Amino acid sequence: MLKLQKVSFAYQKEPVLKNISFEIEKGQNVSVIGESGCGKSTLLKLIYGLLHTDGKVSWNGEEMLGPNFNLVPGEPFIKYLAQDFDLMLPLTAAENVGKHLSNFYPVKKKRRIRELLEVVEMEDLADKKAKLLSGGQQQRIALARALAKEPELILLDEPFSHIDHFRKNNLRRRLFSYLKEQNITCIVATHDSTDALSFADRTFVLKNGNIYADGTPEQLYKSPPNKYVASLFGDVNHIMLKNLRENENSRKRVVLYPHDISVVKDSAIRAEVRNTYFKGENFLIQAKLNGEEILVEHKKNIQPGNTIALKVQEKLIEERLK
Repeated sequence: MLKLQKVSFAYQKEPVLKNISFEIEKGQNVSVIGESGCGKSTLLKLIYGLLHTDGKVSWNGEEMLGPNFNLVPGEPFIKYLAQDFDLMLPLTAAENVGKHLSNFYPVKKKRRIRELLEVVEMEDLADKKAKLLSGGQQQRIALARALAKEPELILLDEPFSHIDHFRKNNLRRRLFSYLKEQNITCIVATHDSTDALSFADRTFVLKNGNIYADGTPEQLYKSPPNKYVASLFGDVNHIMLKNLRENENSRKRVVLYPHDISVVKDSAIRAEVRNTYFKGENFLIQAKLNGEEILVEHKKNIQPGNTIALKVQEKLIEERLK
C-alpha cells in the first residue's frame, strides 16, 4: 500500500502541492488529472524521491525518504518514467530494455527483453539503435525498460504523449492488462481522458495544489461535482437553468455534456445553429441558446442559421444539481 500524509511542496514561495493525503491499495491503477501546472508531475517526483517534502510517503508501512536523506533517488521496487525518456541513444532498443537486467542468466534476460518488447509492440525493432527511433518508439522502449525489473510501483508521466493515435489504444490495453496481471500498482499523470476513464480504478483531480475530487472514473464522469472536473473529460456545457426550464428564475447552472442534449422535433427550448463539426459517428453542433454558446451532439449535419429544438431529461438535470 502507498500512503501519503500531509505532503506539500513549493518550487519557490507559492506551494504547488498543499497537504496531500491519500492511500492506494496494491495493484490499483490510479490516474491523476488536472490542468497544466496543477502539480501532477510534481506529485510523481515526490513519491519517487526526487523532491523533498516535510510530509510522509510510505510503502507497506515503511517510510520512503527523499533527496535530503538519499544520494541516489528512488527505491529498487519503484520505477518512474519521466517525459524525457532518458534512453541510452547509442544502444539498441533491446539493449536499452535490458540495461539494468543481470547478465548472469543470459537466456532468462533475453526472454525477458523479448516479452517486454512484445508488450510495447517493438519486437520488430529490437536491434535498431535508439537514436534512430522516432519519439513515439523511444517512449515505448522507455516503458518497456521501466517494467524490466518487475517493479511493485510504477509512476508514469504522460506515458503515451508521443505515440501515434492509431497505435496508442492497443498499446494502452496491452500495458494496463500486463500491470493488472502482475499486480503492479500504477499512478499515471495524464491529460488524456481515455487514460483516466477506460483504464483507471480510481481518479484524482488536482487543482490549486489540492485533491479537488477523488472517485472512480465512472462516478466523476457521470456525476461531475462542477464544470472543471467535467471539462477534463472533454467538451462540456455550463448552462443557465432558466434556459432549460420554463418558469425558472434562479441563477443556477447545470453541467451537461454535448451528448446529454437531444435534438428533437418540437420543444420550447430552441437554439440557433452557428457551426457544425464532423466527429465520425456524430456531428458536434455549436449553437446559441438565449445568448449562451452551447455544444450538442447529433447524428445528422445541420447547417448554420437553422433553428433546432432541444431536450434534456429532467431526471438528469436533477442528478447534476445534487
